[in-house]
Amino acid sequence: MAEDFARAVEDGLKLGKRIYMGKDRAVQPPKPLPLMERSMHFYLPSAPMVYAVVSDPRIVDNPDIPSYQPHVHGRLDPPALIPLQMNGVNLDVDCYGDSAFVQVSGMWRVHCVMRSRSCDCRIAVPMGDEGSILGVEIDLPTKSYSTELVGVEESKGIQNIARPEDGQFLKPHIFTLTIPKIDGGTYISMKLHWSQKLSYNDGKFTLTVPFNFPEFVTPAIRQIPKKERIQLNVNSGIASGIVYQAVSHPFQESKRDGGHIGLLYEANVMTWSHTDLSFSYGVSSGNIFGGALLQSPSLYDIDQRDMFCICLFPGSQQGKQVFRKEVIFVVDISSSMRGRSLESTKNAINTALSKLSPEDSFNIIAFSDETFLYCTTMVLASEESIEKASEWMSKEHSEGNGTNMLIPLQKAVEMPSNTPGSIPMVFLVTDGTVEDERKICEWMDKRMKNGGSLCPRIHTLGIGKFCNHHFLRMLAMLSRGEYGAACDLDKIDSQMQKLFSKGLSTVLANITIDAFDDHEQIEVYSSCVPDLSSESPLTICGRCQGSFPDTLKAKGILGDLSSVIIDLKIEKAMDISLDKISARQQIDLLTAQAWFSENKKLEEKVAKLSLRTCNISEYTRMILLEKGKIERDTDTTGARKVSKKGDACKLLDSAEPKKILLQILTVGFGDLLATAENICPGSEEEILPEVAEMLNKATSNCCGRLCRHCCCLCCIRCCSKMSNQCSILLTQLCGAVACVGCSQLCSLCCPQEG
Repeated sequence: MAEDFARAVEDGLKLGKRIYMGKDRAVQPPKPLPLMERSMHFYLPSAPMVYAVVSDPRIVDNPDIPSYQPHVHGRLDPPALIPLQMNGVNLDVDCYGDSAFVQVSGMWRVHCVMRSRSCDCRIAVPMGDEGSILGVEIDLPTKSYSTELVGVEESKGIQNIARPEDGQFLKPHIFTLTIPKIDGGTYISMKLHWSQKLSYNDGKFTLTVPFNFPEFVTPAIRQIPKKERIQLNVNSGIASGIVYQAVSHPFQESKRDGGHIGLLYEANVMTWSHTDLSFSYGVSSGNIFGGALLQSPSLYDIDQRDMFCICLFPGSQQGKQVFRKEVIFVVDISSSMRGRSLESTKNAINTALSKLSPEDSFNIIAFSDETFLYCTTMVLASEESIEKASEWMSKEHSEGNGTNMLIPLQKAVEMPSNTPGSIPMVFLVTDGTVEDERKICEWMDKRMKNGGSLCPRIHTLGIGKFCNHHFLRMLAMLSRGEYGAACDLDKIDSQMQKLFSKGLSTVLANITIDAFDDHEQIEVYSSCVPDLSSESPLTICGRCQGSFPDTLKAKGILGDLSSVIIDLKIEKAMDISLDKISARQQIDLLTAQAWFSENKKLEEKVAKLSLRTCNISEYTRMILLEKGKIERDTDTTGARKVSKKGDACKLLDSAEPKKILLQILTVGFGDLLATAENICPGSEEEILPEVAEMLNKATSNCCGRLCRHCCCLCCIRCCSKMSNQCSILLTQLCGAVACVGCSQLCSLCCPQEG
């Protein structure tokens, strides 16, 4: 989909050369198009963008200066995407700890379509690390649009269903939405909302927001004022004394108060920002430290228990002893992993092995429907053994058609020798789903309860959309491990490196909070508290009925196996919404638990939280609301109402909005059929659930009549691989067969005619 989108933008830029901007000196001369040999990624959005969807090239023209355009025959299929020019942009970012909430407000104009015609407009919203779309608002002269979440049951009654391309994730971090029929020359006012994470490294938080606009969105007329504004507010939570170190734009401090800081950048520019918003601030400390924030619920919150958020920071780890590591890599090598997925996995494992110390040990288990062991016992991480392991991985193992996950996991968990001072770690990498996933989680739950002080941690990484990411999250949660996802195949290597680094840099294990054991009225969203890594702070959120304890202590085990107790300072959360901050984490954790326990009440809880916080979930659907505007220009007596300036009163929203149901935007609970058929992640054979359901209903009868051993889905997949010549030949053959059938039917019905 991303490549098709990029090609459509490339076609749109070529088509945009037809637009005549005039000979006035105030008009900038057209700039040459980018080199066509550039990567297709160049045409993907690197900042919020709006595109005109053009199927008929005859409508392309300047809406202000109509010009003679050479006649063009035919239509564009797929349509071209012409980037619209932007007339103003504001970026507002609120950072709370490691979470950021972003709002982009801007004005775009349909500058490439004649006034007498209209076209659809496609919005593209690129987001930062772990971005989650929260909402889109569009205001037009006669209409307004906005997104909203509804429950799954309510969505079944909505008749208008959007096409897949009208609302989807182009990539996991790029959300697109199509607005229908906007007239040429129209100004589009828009607000985009999303949340994302700040990265953490060496005691510093870093925020990166996509804000790199290409040259071709700058208005051609120089006299149009171009103003960009960025407001950045940072609330570090429990950390105080913010020291920011790197900024991408010339900010001015507008506010500073302890752990709060406000920065403002505002300027009239010739061209829009050519760099992403980047900002770093430090919270480094010599030792592990943390604190807790408390907050009462709002009046609109269904759950009226107090909220709490506990944060632990790793501090500086220089000169401190770390845990010895016993590492087992469990890798899916079924046929669906062949190619880029498996090669990226091998590269990441080689990099992780090179970071192990000589006293650490490792092993590698590959699995499909069979299990392959590099060695029957753990191997010390010497240069020689690492080189041999790399050679073993490069060999071709028999790629099975099945996926048996339980046996290799059991072997991996039982293999470590429980060497004193070491943490056993299992890294599971897969792109598929299996039928016994709940059985695997039940086994791990019992294993953790009956295990020793340092039970094996299972760190999981899911590749693509066919695996059950909620199962992988639950498996990691039960074993105090970490979960990662690589839905974007271009980021498999980087996401795997991130997971490996986080898992291998544990600084505090077996963490417990004293109040959780003694206070029955405290609910923690995570069933097990994960370990603290030097690569990331640890956040624990939950709810409390009644009074929260006056003192709070965190306990854990350090790398030298000594115990440590950390006093957590308790503060009232001011100018910060804990419900807003914890919503994404809470939805993800509770969804995994709801899947595992098959608990309908948990599903309803997730759905209500999703609706209240505007975070998408498996139990809600996103819809697009279209509201027409009516002009209210008369009063109750029939006299015309006139404003102070003599113009008619403003347009008001009509009462009943039109609802359009978008496609499913979540990852789902895995695809057993795709796993069984060994379909590779990102394959063109991937069919959306709604489309597959429609095809099954439409073809349920014809398949049985035509062939007992075939289905329409198989036919569609087969036809998608045909060349143009083959498809033409098949069409002619089917036509000939149809003619023969018709002649036979006529001879039966009208024998007298011969």
